Amino acid sequence: MNLSHLPQSRLAAALSLAVLAFASALPAHAQSQPAAPAHTFVVDGDHFDLDGKPFQIIAGEMHYARIPHEYWHARLKMAKAMGLNTIATYIFWNVHEPTPGHYDFSGQNDLAGFLKAAQEEGLYVILRVGPYSCAEWEFGGFPAWLLKDPKMNRALRTNDPAFMVPAERWIDRVAQETTPLLLAHGGPILAVQVENEYGNFGNEKPYMQHMLKIFQSTGYKDSVLYTVDPSKALANGSLDGILSGVNFGTGRAEPALATLAASRPGAPLFATEYWPGWFDLFGHPHETRPLAPQLKDIDYVLGHKGSINIYMFHGGTSFGMMAGASASTGNYRGNVTSYDYDAPLDEAGHTTPKFFAYRDMILSHTHQPKLPVPEVAPVVPLPEFTVTPTSTLWSKLPKPVVSEKPLTMEQVDQAYGYILYRHQLDAPVSGKTLTLNPVHDYAQVYIDGKLVGTLDRHYDQNSLMLTTTKPATLDILVENTGRLNSTKNMRNEWKGIQSATLGDAAGSGTPATATPLTGWQIYSLPMEDVAAMQTGSPAAGIGSTPHFATGSFTLTQTGDSFLDISALGKGLIWINGHALGRFWNIGPQDTLYVPGPWLKQGKNEVVVFDLFAANGPQKLVGRIKPILDGPTPTYASDPERKKKEDPNAEFGPKLAVPATPAP
Repeated sequence: MNLSHLPQSRLAAALSLAVLAFASALPAHAQSQPAAPAHTFVVDGDHFDLDGKPFQIIAGEMHYARIPHEYWHARLKMAKAMGLNTIATYIFWNVHEPTPGHYDFSGQNDLAGFLKAAQEEGLYVILRVGPYSCAEWEFGGFPAWLLKDPKMNRALRTNDPAFMVPAERWIDRVAQETTPLLLAHGGPILAVQVENEYGNFGNEKPYMQHMLKIFQSTGYKDSVLYTVDPSKALANGSLDGILSGVNFGTGRAEPALATLAASRPGAPLFATEYWPGWFDLFGHPHETRPLAPQLKDIDYVLGHKGSINIYMFHGGTSFGMMAGASASTGNYRGNVTSYDYDAPLDEAGHTTPKFFAYRDMILSHTHQPKLPVPEVAPVVPLPEFTVTPTSTLWSKLPKPVVSEKPLTMEQVDQAYGYILYRHQLDAPVSGKTLTLNPVHDYAQVYIDGKLVGTLDRHYDQNSLMLTTTKPATLDILVENTGRLNSTKNMRNEWKGIQSATLGDAAGSGTPATATPLTGWQIYSLPMEDVAAMQTGSPAAGIGSTPHFATGSFTLTQTGDSFLDISALGKGLIWINGHALGRFWNIGPQDTLYVPGPWLKQGKNEVVVFDLFAANGPQKLVGRIKPILDGPTPTYASDPERKKKEDPNAEFGPKLAVPATPAP
């Protein structure tokens, strides 16, 4: 633009307008970002240098999506008080791009706001962009709409354009939000992660090289880029020319760092995920890990000039329907809502004995002064109150999609919640087998509104016997209990059912026969507009079917609380419109965390959706302490129990301690 012909006053005005136009094109956080001095962070041989001086990363992981934004600063202050100098966080793609091309970086999803909060609290940041996260989060952070493309059953995390085109679009978009906050531009971001534990998934180097080029084509080229993998998968997931880190659990510091040192001689030792705990699965006992070997691990890493990221420093909560599912022991198992993780800072942000022991160990290496521990939000009991059934699910069904064959959630543009399949049986059925191929994840089968059986993916159940005395309505209600967040089985994590057949069992010398059922009404039930779905008037027996129930309680003082949901069956719960999460009476989680900012003085409204029969009002109460280790009555007969109890199952084969320790 040539402005030389303008008078000086008009030239100044034109330049001002140009600057304003440029600023308005930037992301909101970049417009308001104050000028800050640039810094340098580099790999220098076997260590990191920050502004030309050796620097050990002593980080803790916390995910902004798992923490009410009102508490971000409080949790970050706790990290600083434990002696950490850095925070690591994943960016969950599904949170920010819920539908293709539509982005949300506001409010609870204000990623830049979280990063700036970390800087304001004197912390650096490790940004785990992905695009894959894992983290026991729904679909590992991938948006469910990817699965609408049938190519995704082979394309996910490959060079196939079906995956790479939306992935590159996403990385470019998140780079717009975050690259102004790189250390080189005066922000807090030290390093940026390329992919995540890809070695656990595959070993296609062209895919990883392509992913690296995408990162290098953005402003991320101005940051230290790195990959992470467990010890056994380092070779598959690392890339020549960029930093590699290793992930491992309790008691494995020495062999894990030795493996990394052998893989990358002379490079920094970086424990990119050190697991102080583990996640909980529905129906399995609550997970904890012993403290003493963890202190030895931290001492070993820091004593060998290594850097560390404690995963998790603070786990938080997978609110709503964001808890994923695991297949780490073989079969599908849904993750509970709590992501307490036996972390140093518990689910509600309170210190634990692990917090103070970790702090003492860290400070013994850094020789920093001991900071006071910040106060935490008050915890208040919620008075006992009643939730009363108000309406059945059947009375609130939306307009159906009509299809010859069953369609999955993704095919009807639904991500989470429930989906109902209705078929009219035009003749009596006598002892025939209904087979669903398969069930993703939990199905209740009804004949004329009466429950006749359940099918649970946790136990590989997909068929039951049907008998009717007349033509009838067949209803199959399917719950998405969470998509797998790891392994190649993610590629087939569509939800609902894909086919249903009715047939005769095989007899003596006679093969089994099955007839596909066609002609379906499909009701999408994402549970988004719950207020509209649950209104109604109480009626006798309403709670004997999937139903909504409502109640309220009054507070004179607000604070955090833990809602005891042990009286409920299986479903979802909201307080004042905020989705607390899933509950299921097979344990181990018997309370749901209720953040204080979601409560108010005066009347608080509660909505429950329960798949199981209630047959009347239920009493609920808010406790001042969580119950995460409740009874798990189904565990005794769980076929996964022996695998789960194998100490090596969660972490892969046991690593031998090398004769020569890591440098």
